[in-house]
Parts: sequence; structure tokens; C-alpha cells
Amino acid sequence: MNPRLLVLCSGQGTQHAGMFDLLTGNSDAETLRGMCAPELQAIAEKPERIFANQYAQPLIVTSQMAIWHCIKDRVPTPALVAGYSIGELGAYGIAGMLDARQIIGLARQRAQLMDACRDPQRAQIMVAVNGVHLRQVRNLIQDRGFEIAIINADDALILGGIADQFAKLETELVEHGAKVQQLAVHIASHTSCLRNACQPFHEKLQACDFLSGICPVISGKDGSQIHGKHAAVTQLSHQLLETIHWHDCMDAFAENGISVALELGPGAALSRMLQARHPQIACRSVSEFRSVDGIIQWLSRQFE
Repeated sequence: MNPRLLVLCSGQGTQHAGMFDLLTGNSDAETLRGMCAPELQAIAEKPERIFANQYAQPLIVTSQMAIWHCIKDRVPTPALVAGYSIGELGAYGIAGMLDARQIIGLARQRAQLMDACRDPQRAQIMVAVNGVHLRQVRNLIQDRGFEIAIINADDALILGGIADQFAKLETELVEHGAKVQQLAVHIASHTSCLRNACQPFHEKLQACDFLSGICPVISGKDGSQIHGKHAAVTQLSHQLLETIHWHDCMDAFAENGISVALELGPGAALSRMLQARHPQIACRSVSEFRSVDGIIQWLSRQFE
């Protein structure tokens, strides 16, 4: 069977100041990086801003598109593209369904709409919970102000909810054997806390011109293949307030015959999760390489 390439776009939480370093000297990448000059300047002034939505989201999708512009003419055409949370927006840029300027603009609008859902009196948080089955977690979070935001596996979840309601829930989760870690994300993405962002973002997406693209995008909500504008607009807007079923996405990659996966953007969480769940798929992240040539050489070996 011929090798099939999957391109993954990472989510939020592992972004860092050096995530464009690999691209130094590439004119296309520098042009894309320049589109985020306001965000880069703001972070240069206060480095902690890199974890704020308004700066993180445009920079993450731009870093993904920038590295793709460096390699796309030297690698096989992907069979599928997928992204994790904000990375799903970047995936539409990699697939060629939206251009870079549209993607960066949408990332800024998405962040603004999400931030507008914050209640100053009730801080929101996201928390990783590992080691307890999904069924138990669902029972524990009932009426606690928390919802399941992302399912990475039956015992690896991300919760989103109200910070001041978390202390007792955390104690109960730990008593049930869970490992609990608060994430560097300050809004409860993929929960009903974001309900007021859905329709405005739907309208922003609806105003964009979608192209046919080079391959389908896999929806984070259910692992389905997205080919056209209507489904793309629906999925991208509704994933703001609905659970991401990343475990289903990873199974969809395998079911569609994916044999090689390359993760774009900061961090390597997606490639590691996929390697653990489907070890027959060769997985790497661009963050693991010292040069663009190293990425190309690794991919070339997978397609020999």
C-alpha cells in the first residue's frame, strides 16, 4: 500500500518565543511572520502575553502555515489534514481551503470572541485529567460547573469550567486516582461557557471565500471528513462550545490508511498521542528537528 501523509496542526498551550526560529531566512515564512508583527511586538514587550488568546492564537496558526510554506513543494501532498482546537483553523490553511491572510484574521477574531465570553467575576480554567475513566469523570463533574472539553482517550481528558468550583472536584478526582494538571489556558474552550462566541464566529466564517483545497480536513468534533464550506463553517464555529473527540480523530486517521504523520506548530503532543494510540503510524513533530532539511529528509525516507 502506498504511504499516505497526514499533517497535524497543534493546539494552544505549548507556544513559545522561539517557535519561528526554524524558519529564519525563508522569504515566504518571513512574509507570513510579518503578518503577526503586532502580536510579536506585544510579546517582546511582555513575554507572558504569549499565553493570552489574542496573541497566542494568531501566532500558532501563522507558525503552522509558515513551516508548511517552507516544505510543501518538497513533500508529498497530504491525504488528510487535522488540527487540535485552534489548530483546526490552521488546518484549513494547510489544506488550501482558506488563504493565510484569512486564517490569521479569523484567528484574531476567534480569540476576541472567546475572550468576550469571560466573566470578570468568575474566572475560567482548563484542566488535564489522566488516569480515570471517562464514565467516572462524567459522574464526578455533574453540577460542578465543569464540562468535558476534549477527549484524548478514555482515561485522558481536558475539562473546562469555573475556577472557584474546582478545589473540591480536584480532591475527588485525585481520590479516584487521577493525575490533575491545570493548563496555561485561561478560558473554558469547547464548553458552553463559549456559547456567545459561536454565532458571531459562524458569521465571520460565512463571509470568507473557501476554496476546494488539496485534501479533506478531519473535524475535531467527530472525526468526519470536511470537503466544503458549509460543513467547514458549521464545524469550526460549533467546536468553540462542543467537545473535541480527538480519540475519534486519531482512529479516523488509521481507518483512512494514514501511515506517516507530521505535526506542525509548537510542541509534539499530537504526534506522541497518535504514536501511542496507533504505533504503526510513523509520527514526528517539526519541533523535534534542527532544520527544514531535516524534516524533508525524514519524510523522504518514509516514502521511499
